[in-house]
Parts: sequence; structure tokens; C-alpha cells
Amino acid sequence: MKYNNREDIIQLTPLWKGDRFDDGRPRVADDIVRRMKFCTTEEAWAYPYEKGYKFQWEGGWFMPHPEQVLVGRAVTAVFVPHRPDLHDYLMEYGHTAEKRIGAMNSWVIQTIQKDDVVVVDLFEKIFEGTFTGGNLSTAISSRGGNGQVIFGGMRDLQQVETIKDFVTFCKGIDPTGINNVTLTGINVPARIGRAICLPGDIVHGTKSGITFVPAHLAQETVEYSERTRMREAFGFAMVRKGTYNSSQVDTEWTKDMEEEFKRWKENLSPRELEKILWEVSY
Repeated sequence: MKYNNREDIIQLTPLWKGDRFDDGRPRVADDIVRRMKFCTTEEAWAYPYEKGYKFQWEGGWFMPHPEQVLVGRAVTAVFVPHRPDLHDYLMEYGHTAEKRIGAMNSWVIQTIQKDDVVVVDLFEKIFEGTFTGGNLSTAISSRGGNGQVIFGGMRDLQQVETIKDFVTFCKGIDPTGINNVTLTGINVPARIGRAICLPGDIVHGTKSGITFVPAHLAQETVEYSERTRMREAFGFAMVRKGTYNSSQVDTEWTKDMEEEFKRWKENLSPRELEKILWEVSY
């Protein structure tokens, strides 16, 4: 077997037609990644859900900085409970055939690139399921990673909290080190609670939860979000002015309302447009 096999990743993500990283992951454009940060959880979730992607969200996280938003491209890692024969084989294979260094939880970190997010399936193990602590979280950040989503535990919370521009989601905190687990895959499908994440998905995390947006739907999701925000801003403005009531703006718009919405958009100043689209409202 190989960890991080380019051909396997390409086969896993056939609907992505754009650029790819050297490891095969879809490379969603930087501009889309940036704009995704301004989506609400519901907007990031809704478009994939409408397209049939029903299992892309997971909630119930511990988040040290709930005011922060996490967005980035997924690098996945999957662990299973320790089994000696499997563990010994994969450790030897990783160290000899693939020249990997250190413990298994550091192997995936060695692949991180700018704006990546580590997404780890640790089967919700917290005691001896601490994927990172202060050192490895710092390593992810220093390689340009935006954060980590750990379906398991973390340690060294007081140190991790001080890492600037780095967002963490995990299922709990424990002082133990990681133990009795085996890494079986890097950049393979990962089950994160009720959700599934593929390598290259756009991770969108807020205090509401984590959404994994399929790479091939990322641009459409952002554009859906921006259209939604524009229509909501128009509706709020019209209700405040008394032009329409809340019932009118919350139901299907009439032709006259659509025409007025079009004129309203055309008359927005660049600053007003920027405020609607690029200022986080949650």
C-alpha cells in the first residue's frame, strides 16, 4: 500500500476538473477559499445538500475560539484501534518504503501546504486519542495550515490557544498522549461523525459546526451564498423602509419585486456591495 497515493486521490475525486496539487488533491482556487469564509454555516451546507450531498455536516465540537471561522482545503487522516500485526507492518512500511519520520500522527502533518486543514478520523477517541498538542499544532500552523478538525482528542490546550490565526475543532481535551491507534490512510475518505470528507474538500467551520463542501461544488456554493446574502440584504432594507412586509419578502417574490431588486443592486456603491458580501455577519 501507499500513503497519499496521487492516482488513488484522482480516482476518488473524478468530478473535479480543475487544477490539482502534486499529491492529486483538488486545488480549489484561492479566491473561492477566501470567499467561502464569509458564508454562514447554513449557506455552506444548503447548496451541497440540495445537490444530494446529505452527510456533509457534523456538530457538537469543542472549539477554543468560537468567534473564529475555519476555512481551508482538507488533508485527511484515518486511524483505527491498535492491532499489533497491522500496526507493526505499517510502521515499518512508513519508515522504510516511504522514508517517513517519527510517530504516525506526524506523518500527515508533513504533507501540509498553505491553507490546508487537517481532518482526522480518530473514531471519537479522547483518552489516548489526542492527535495533536502544542508542538504538532505549531507544526501545522508553521507549514501554512489554517487549522485542524479532530474527531477525537487534543492536549496542551493552553498552548494551542495562543497560536495566531489557527482554528481548532476537536471532541474533547485530555492530558494523555496518543496511544493504541494506527494510521491506515492519508488523503482517503474520512468519516467524521455523521459526515464524510474527501481530500481537497473545502472545510467550513463555525461555532455552529463543520461542513465539508465537495471541491467540485465549492464555487457554486460560494455563489449561492452570495446571491442569498444579496437577496436578504434587499429584503431587510425593504422591510425597514416599509416598502414590503416580512411575509412578502419571505415568500416567492413577484415580478415587480424582482425588478426592484435588480435596480437596487445596480444602485449599490462599491462600499455597500463590499459590506454585504465580504463582512462576516455572525
